[in-house]
Amino acid sequence: MVSKVDGTDSREVQALQAYLNEYGQQAEVLSRQLDFMERQRMESMAAIDALKALATEKQSVILVPIGGGTTIRAQIIDPDNVLVNIGADVVIKRKNTEAIGFLEDRIKELEALEKKVADSLDQVRGQINEIAKRIDQEYRKAQAG
Repeated sequence: MVSKVDGTDSREVQALQAYLNEYGQQAEVLSRQLDFMERQRMESMAAIDALKALATEKQSVILVPIGGGTTIRAQIIDPDNVLVNIGADVVIKRKNTEAIGFLEDRIKELEALEKKVADSLDQVRGQINEIAKRIDQEYRKAQAG
């Protein structure tokens, strides 16, 4: 027999707490995915800016981090040809303008995906709020009784 305290089913409250914890974990995962996609989008935008700048200056010198907090100055010898990672660690050679187009397409895909993940996160947060309200109602019922 389920114990009831002033009309409150303790198993129902425990089940709601479990759902709340699950949804909280889902929200955390979705938030991390959004952060990761945002970083990727920002990196792609920075790469586009760099590629455009390289296209205008043929004698570009850049700073290249080599690890351990050290950096070297390097001259770009072929700014018209860019190596692009297209996924799964596959790298292909593209013209500068093609690489920019590829990155712009990637940004559009990331923005669409970010919207879907944000919508999912909003739904999960809505569920969290609903469950939290139900738990609160159950506790109020128990206190009032």
